[in-house]
Amino acid sequence: MQVVEKFVSINGEGLRAGELAVFIRFKGCNLSCSYCDTTWANEKECPYEEMSPLDIFNYIKSTKVRNVTLTGGEPLLQKDIDKLIDLIEEDDYIRIEIETNGAVDIRRFSSDKVTFTMDYKLPQSGMEEKMLLENFSFLKEKDTVKFVASSKEDLDKAYDIIKKYSLIEKCHVYFSPVFGNIEPDEIVDYMISNNMNDIRLQIQMHKVIWDPEKRGV
Repeated sequence: MQVVEKFVSINGEGLRAGELAVFIRFKGCNLSCSYCDTTWANEKECPYEEMSPLDIFNYIKSTKVRNVTLTGGEPLLQKDIDKLIDLIEEDDYIRIEIETNGAVDIRRFSSDKVTFTMDYKLPQSGMEEKMLLENFSFLKEKDTVKFVASSKEDLDKAYDIIKKYSLIEKCHVYFSPVFGNIEPDEIVDYMISNNMNDIRLQIQMHKVIWDPEKRGV
């Protein structure tokens, strides 16, 4: 498995924002979003460490941190990702979150112990046509759908998707801004004007604490 980063920090977003987490970042992605902040991890020349599922699991255990986030790139594209998930699931101490881009079938990875944070790529990402809408059928109450918005048009599309697939009744729903394209207060105003109860605005906490370009945090 191709690991480009492994580190302990805090969860910068999601249901466990602010809690300690151990991150495993894998190389490679099947998308190329306009706002991607980890393009370096998707480059062919990006250096990586070849690790077996057991190597990764042993590293996770060595940190003594309960929350584990598998990210990328796109972690579900990794060879043997199912074996790593199986190893982690066998340990009752560890809580596993998988950050996935919405363009990979999550069905075979879905279980009671895996929590997904799944993106829906909005129009200005340039990748909306790659979304696998059937993934919505496999989401559970503990999972999250994240909409990263660049404009009011993106927010309108997110609102349509939320209603069409009854996402608020299925799982957690988050909005996140593309900084420089839309201000967080614009999203708040949109939420108010559309009476969007049970939807959360999230700011990436790690980019507030550290330099937004800093890696390993």
